[in-house]
Amino acid sequence: MNIRSLLVAVLSVGGSTSFLVPSASAQNDDSHPGAAVYQRDCAICHGGGNARAPRLGILQAMNTDDLTYALSEGLMAEQGSVLSAQDRATVIEYLAAPEVALEAWIADIRCTADRRLVDLNGPAAMRTPGVQITASRMISAEAAGLSKSDMEDLELAWALAFPGVTTLRAAPVVVGSTVFYSAVNTRKVLALDAATGCIKWVYDSPTPLRSSVSIAELGDTGRETLFFGDARGQVHAVDARTGAPVWVVSGRATEGSGNISGSVVLHDGKVIVPISASGVGAGARPDFECCVGHGAVTALDMTTGERLWSYATMEAAEYTGKVNSAGARLRGPSGAPIWSTPSIDASRGRVYVTTGENTSLPATETSDAIIALDIETGEELWVFQATPNDVWNMACGRRNGPNCPDAAESIRRDWDFGGSAILVELPDGRELLLAGQKSGHLWALDPEDGNVVWAQRRGRGGALGGNHWGIAIDGERVFLTISDPGAGDDRIPGVYTFDIATGTPLWEHRLSPDCSGDRQERVPGCNSRYGISATPLVVDGAVVTAGLDGRLHIFDGVDGRVLFEFDTARPYETINGIEGTGGSVDSFSIAAGAGMIFIGSGYGSFSQPPGNVLLGFRPRTN
Repeated sequence: MNIRSLLVAVLSVGGSTSFLVPSASAQNDDSHPGAAVYQRDCAICHGGGNARAPRLGILQAMNTDDLTYALSEGLMAEQGSVLSAQDRATVIEYLAAPEVALEAWIADIRCTADRRLVDLNGPAAMRTPGVQITASRMISAEAAGLSKSDMEDLELAWALAFPGVTTLRAAPVVVGSTVFYSAVNTRKVLALDAATGCIKWVYDSPTPLRSSVSIAELGDTGRETLFFGDARGQVHAVDARTGAPVWVVSGRATEGSGNISGSVVLHDGKVIVPISASGVGAGARPDFECCVGHGAVTALDMTTGERLWSYATMEAAEYTGKVNSAGARLRGPSGAPIWSTPSIDASRGRVYVTTGENTSLPATETSDAIIALDIETGEELWVFQATPNDVWNMACGRRNGPNCPDAAESIRRDWDFGGSAILVELPDGRELLLAGQKSGHLWALDPEDGNVVWAQRRGRGGALGGNHWGIAIDGERVFLTISDPGAGDDRIPGVYTFDIATGTPLWEHRLSPDCSGDRQERVPGCNSRYGISATPLVVDGAVVTAGLDGRLHIFDGVDGRVLFEFDTARPYETINGIEGTGGSVDSFSIAAGAGMIFIGSGYGSFSQPPGNVLLGFRPRTN
C-alpha cells in the first residue's frame, strides 16, 4: 500500500531543501534499502503526486528524532504502522539529514549580562497571538512602540536562522524588551532580546512543538508564565523570567487523540486549550478504517494544570456498517478539528471556537462552524454552521481514493475556519463576532445567539483559502486576506476591507505575481502562489501582511495605500552564523512590539518555498 498523506504539512516538524542539507548522507545512495521503501510507499505523494505533500528535498532535512516521532506517534503514525519495523528504520535512515551540532549556535548568541534580564514591567504589545483575548490582532502605537508613519521606512535589524528547519508557523509574543518565540521545529522556546535577537534563555521540549505561546500571571502568584502546546497534545507552563518548567500536563479531552495547533488562551485562572484531532491524513490510506478523531476544547486550572472541563465537537467515532471499495470498514463521525486560538467573551462568560470540516460520514452540525461555549462548564450554547455536509480527507483529490465520500453524500470542499473569531464592540455599544473562512466568506454574527448580521465573500475559496488563517480589525474596519492559490481567472488574492458595522466594502488591494529577476528560481510557483494566507496584524492602523511568495506588504488601513514592501524570500547573513534563507510566509508568522516588526519566513508545506529565518525589522535609523 502507499503512504498517501503529507508528512510535514500537517505536522510542521523540521525539514529543509538542499541548501540546508550536508551532502554526506544515505540520501545520496540510491542503493540504500530505504530508497526502495521510499519509492514504494512514499514517492506517490512526496514525489509530486500530491500538491499538498512536501517534496523529497524537504523530507531529507528532517532529523532522525523528528522522522521517528512522525511515523510512530505523530500524525503519520497510521501510515507508519503499516510498515514493518525494519522498513521504518531503513526509510528513516535514508531520509534523515546528517546529525549536526544543533546547540552550538545557541551558545554563540547568548545575550551579554546587560541584555539578559527579562523585564516584564514594560509595555505588553502581544500577550497572545490574537493580541487580546478577543483575538482582534490589533496593537496600538503605544503598545507596539511603532507608529503608522514608522512603517513607511523600515530596515532589517537582524535575522536569526534555525538549523535543520523549513517551516516557521508561530507568532512571537512581546512583553517589554523580550520576544518569546516558539521555534516549533527545533523543539525550543526562546526568550530573545527584541533589539538584537540575542538569546536570554532556552526551554527545551522533549516533544515537537506546534503552537505559539501566550503569557499571563500564574493564578494569584504574580509569577509571569508562558503557556503553549505540543504535537502530543500536552500543555507546557514555563516561568517567563527564567525558562524553568512549572508544569506539563495533557490537554487532550481523550487520551491518545489530538494535538494543539492553535494557541491556548488564558483568562480568569483558566487555560483554554484547542485540540485539532481529525484523522484527515490517515484517510488517504485505502485500507484505513476511516476515520477517527475530532476537535475538542479543554479547560485547565492555570496554577496546577488540573482539568476543569472538556468539550468535544462530536461523539466518538463508531463503525457505521459500511465498507469502502478497498474493503475497509468505515467509521464516523470524525473531524471538526479546532486549528485556531479560542477567543474569550468576558462579559458573557463565553469561549468562541472555530472548526474545520468533517473527515468521515456522517456529517455533523459542528463542522465548518463557529461554536459558543460556557467558560465555566464547557456547555455548548450555540452553533453557527457556515457550510453543512462538508466531509473531506486526504483521499479526496484529483483522483479520489476509497475513503473519499461520494459526491452525492458530501460537497467535499474542505472549507475550514482556520482563524479565530474576533469579538468587537461597535461605537453604539453593539457587539459582533467576525470570522473568515477558507470559502472566502467573511461572517459577522450576533455573539448573543450566533445569528448572521451580515456576510461578504471574495475569491473562489479552496482547501488552502480563501481566508486561511484569519483576519484582523482596526476597530472600524475588518481586513480579509485572500490566498486563492493556483490558476484561473476567478482567483483574486489580496486584501479586502469592509466596514465592521455594516459589511460595506471599502478598499481592496489585489496582488499580482512577481517573478522578476531570479525570483522564479528562488520562489518556485511565484506565478500561482502569491496570495496572503498568514494571519494579518494591525499596528497603529497599518495593516501588516505577507504572502505565500515571501513578500511583506504593509498598507494604510484607512485607504489601502502601500506603506512598505520587502522580499523576505532570499538568503541572509544571520546573527548566529547559520545559513539562513527566507521563503513563504504563512500561518501565525507576523508579530510586533518593542519598536519592531517580526516575520517568520519559510513554510515548506503545500509546495511552498521553505525557509528558516526569524526577521526583526525596525524604523530606519539613518
